[in-house]
Amino acid sequence: MWLKPEEVLLKNALKLWVQERSNQYFVLQRRRGYGEEGGGGLAGLLVGTLDAVLDSTSKVAPFRILHQTPDSQVYWSIACGSSREEITEHWDWLEHNVMKTLSVFDSNEDITSFVQGKIRGLIAEEGKGSFVKEDDPEKFREGLMKFEKCFGLPEQEKLVTYYSCSYWKGRVPCQGWLYLSTNFLSFYSFLLGAEIKLTISWDEISKLEKTSNVILTESIHVCSRGEDHYFSMFLHISETFLLMEQLANYAVRRLFDKETFENDLVLHDPLQITKRGLESRAHSEQFSAFFRLPKEETLKEVHECFLWVPFSHYNTHGKMCISENYICFASQDGSLCSVIIPLREVTGVDKTDPANRGVSISTKGKTAFRFTEVRDFEQLVAKLRMKCNATSSPQHIINTEVAASSASDSPKDFDAGPSKMGQRDNSKTVSTEALMTVYHPQDAENLDSKMLKEKMKEQSWNILFVERGHGVSMFRTKKTRDLVVRGIPEALRGELWLLFSGAVNDMASNPGYYTELVEKSLGTCTLATDEIERDLRRSLPEHPAFQSDTGISALRRVLTAYAYRNPQIGYCQAMNILTSVLLLYAKEEEAFWLLVAVCERMLPDYFNRRIIGALVDQAVFEELIRVHLPQLTDHMMDMTFFSSVSLSWFLTLFISVLPIESAVNVVDCFFYDGIKAILQLGLAVLEYNMEKLLTCKDDAEAVTVLNRFFDSVTNKDSPLPPAVQQGSNLSDTKSDHPKVDITDLIREANERYDDIRYEDVESMRCRNRLYVIQTLEATTKQNVLRVVSQDVKFSPSDLEELYELFKKEHFLSCYWIVNSPVLQHHDASLPYLDQYRIDCQQFRVLCHLLSPWSHCANRDSLALWTFRLLDESSDCLINFKQFACVLDTMYNGSFTDKLKLLFKLHIPPAFTEVESLSPSKGGDLSKEELIHFSQLSVSSVGDSLESDSLKSSPEKVGKGKVDIQAYLKQWQDELLKKEENIKDLPRMNQSQFIQFSKTLYNLFHGDPEEELLYRAIAVVTSLLLKMEEVGRRLQSPTSPVKSPVAVVEVPAEIPRKAQEESSSEQTEGSRAQSLRGNHEWSFAFEQILASLLNEPAFVRFFEKPHDIKVKIESAKNLQLKARTRM
Repeated sequence: MWLKPEEVLLKNALKLWVQERSNQYFVLQRRRGYGEEGGGGLAGLLVGTLDAVLDSTSKVAPFRILHQTPDSQVYWSIACGSSREEITEHWDWLEHNVMKTLSVFDSNEDITSFVQGKIRGLIAEEGKGSFVKEDDPEKFREGLMKFEKCFGLPEQEKLVTYYSCSYWKGRVPCQGWLYLSTNFLSFYSFLLGAEIKLTISWDEISKLEKTSNVILTESIHVCSRGEDHYFSMFLHISETFLLMEQLANYAVRRLFDKETFENDLVLHDPLQITKRGLESRAHSEQFSAFFRLPKEETLKEVHECFLWVPFSHYNTHGKMCISENYICFASQDGSLCSVIIPLREVTGVDKTDPANRGVSISTKGKTAFRFTEVRDFEQLVAKLRMKCNATSSPQHIINTEVAASSASDSPKDFDAGPSKMGQRDNSKTVSTEALMTVYHPQDAENLDSKMLKEKMKEQSWNILFVERGHGVSMFRTKKTRDLVVRGIPEALRGELWLLFSGAVNDMASNPGYYTELVEKSLGTCTLATDEIERDLRRSLPEHPAFQSDTGISALRRVLTAYAYRNPQIGYCQAMNILTSVLLLYAKEEEAFWLLVAVCERMLPDYFNRRIIGALVDQAVFEELIRVHLPQLTDHMMDMTFFSSVSLSWFLTLFISVLPIESAVNVVDCFFYDGIKAILQLGLAVLEYNMEKLLTCKDDAEAVTVLNRFFDSVTNKDSPLPPAVQQGSNLSDTKSDHPKVDITDLIREANERYDDIRYEDVESMRCRNRLYVIQTLEATTKQNVLRVVSQDVKFSPSDLEELYELFKKEHFLSCYWIVNSPVLQHHDASLPYLDQYRIDCQQFRVLCHLLSPWSHCANRDSLALWTFRLLDESSDCLINFKQFACVLDTMYNGSFTDKLKLLFKLHIPPAFTEVESLSPSKGGDLSKEELIHFSQLSVSSVGDSLESDSLKSSPEKVGKGKVDIQAYLKQWQDELLKKEENIKDLPRMNQSQFIQFSKTLYNLFHGDPEEELLYRAIAVVTSLLLKMEEVGRRLQSPTSPVKSPVAVVEVPAEIPRKAQEESSSEQTEGSRAQSLRGNHEWSFAFEQILASLLNEPAFVRFFEKPHDIKVKIESAKNLQLKARTRM
């Protein structure tokens, strides 16, 4: 490839390079030691070591071209090549296109200037269509070339970036280069003749973390398939680790967790992933999660500045973060001050105090935010003014402070009060009041002590609003959190939940969306709606709001609307409990947007089919327990206890275990602090019960301790009536346990575990996500292997290796294709056996790698027919059990089993006439031809079998879920199914028999007893045809049939080539004969079996043992190369 011209001193270069060609202006050189016997001796080894350590492809590539001018010691490197053919092509181009032109220049300086300009132009021309878009394109091109040369991956594999580092092999560090691409982590080192080449696919990584010990001060630990790898001596280890973490999680989401990936349009094209893009994405995700903004928001600018805090009369230092629709600020001086300013609320942006580079932003709430020491403040003001004008669309003008009115105020858009609601159709009318205001209206005249405390809380918040603002753009400080910890007043709870969760922004950006969604979703019938109906009456059944049609209808509308909005999640148990609490304190539309915020932002992946998000947070919780409560982990030998007992804590935010009047205080903290609040409270609960838990002898006793504790938790300040409070109902029966006030418990959790930071939690989430998903994958594998091992004779280790190859082939088909349809072949919601399935193309690759018959000339046809035989459901996909069973027959089956398999491959439904569109390819089929033939339906005796299997195949219902009852019935039928009787096999007609004979010829090619086997085929064929002729004469003696022996019989003495020609003639002759005659001969399997058993050579061939271990090892090395060639 062409290189940006760089000076080279030839005097020093001659020690490392050997001249191969030269002319007046150019020199072609070869790297010393390359292409020489023995590697060029010690000099060649030293050069190879330098190539691996130094960062220059012009020194790494074995060939290069230099530009020279007469009488000058300075040369310019202009091209390099990894092969002689590549560099020769460049040399020829220079001779034909440049050499003649150079003679017209008068001075050497002009010649050099022209050559440099020409080469730079070539590089720019090549770069137009290149996807290399990094900071230093020239340097990156060199790294890309070295990456391609070292690892031989498909050209679609996108290199993201590379780093110099050390790889620890035992206690010895090996200096080399770490390459991070979209699908692989690769490392290459060459030191004194010792080459180290490591390639790990991201989907195999189960652990990725930064570690340090005595030897390695700071390193990156990668665990893949149980093997540990350590990389150290990075220049910027944090940057490297962040990119590795992102690429690993990207691969895991794309390949294992398509439910969340399908909602992520940014990462659908692997070729568009760049280092800069990944870094930008990471910052945007952190930004939107921290400020609870819609996921679509991307971080555009960050400015360090000061914000004037009027109520404290000082400037707080922090960062101003700007996205498409928001201006946010977070302090970095420990004051915990943050502000969110939606551009829809901004009325003016002005320059103030030019000496201090000030920017003033005014909002509709008549609040002015003053920022100072802003770099490029004049440009920023101009940009913000343009943004504000762009966002002043009609929909944003309508949406002023949505949350400014309290939950008890009725919005102007709706005039139907609760009294009218009862007269109208409750199933369609959207409720405009929180259920708590309907069922527990506050009596302003008769205030008891609890109500007085409640009013004092409200007054504290009102004072806060006056000081710090009211609504989206309020100042959020430590004082705000302190008030949240004390418990939000009942009257303000819905409004502040909406505010702190960020749901207020979603609601403001989508006016009328919920009402429209309700109209569309009501009346739909899916699996989700069935589950919703089943759980409606189980949601807070003790609360009067959900003992009436008003509450039940509102709950139905919100859950159904959300299932309609997000079919990937649909409905999951625990959503009903959470939504019922939201409806108590928020209006119906607000409750819907709160549910959206929880499910899609605050608790990501919690409510999908595998509740991966909850499992990830449980792993984070276990990690925190090890750090903060080590004595408990020492006592509990099995950490899974904490996972099992805490799952409901995370899924329902403690609502399912705490009395409702206490649980709402936990929800207050959750909406303000996110998952951190749940983790802190979980640790506080375990620490509070530490002594009792340490004395427990088993898990059941520990669960009892925790349940009694939760029953004893009360909220002494709750203004709810005693009839509604769950804690008060238990006060008499559980009096032996001391009461614990929820406010004290939450305050203690905040104080004791205040060092748990948001950034640390997100980092632990990311790290544990890999572990959780790989654990789920390991569980799937164990269950599949347990089921399949009962039906095959492979050893457990061989079967496990086959499963890994089967799964790897599925992934290799997804790596380099944008929106690959193969991704749909993995569905984690299906039973274990059907979670991974492969199509005909993938099956062909595996057959070529693993089948003992892969040397056969018509191996593509054999693979196609085998696939059609296995594809009983006619969906063009097969699972691992089907794949393993057919391989088991080939390797471990008896002579009869193998012959029966070959027989079935040559009759319908497996058999179909195959003829490649490209005669030059011989028996090879293109991918398109293979897919086409695999989808053909054959009219045969097998049709009835296919239709039966289709009927018995479980149908998908609802939103893609599978009817488990149908699967159970299918498995029961399989267990009861008797072994197939050979008498039930249909007969093989003449064209099928001829193809069957051809396949036998191909199988025997290259065998030591090849000639003996060919003679045996001729003898058996002749015998079968004579038997068939005699049988026909006995059946109809009056109408003699022309003997087919003369057409089909193959003389045993003719050579191999003649036999092949005769075989093709037989096919044509037999077809012609079948057209001429009214009768067509056929054979039963018993006839063929009996004839072949009389030939010892046949029996020896099919009973010859084959070692699958050799094939597996070969397949592991060749699987990726096979994909590269394709």
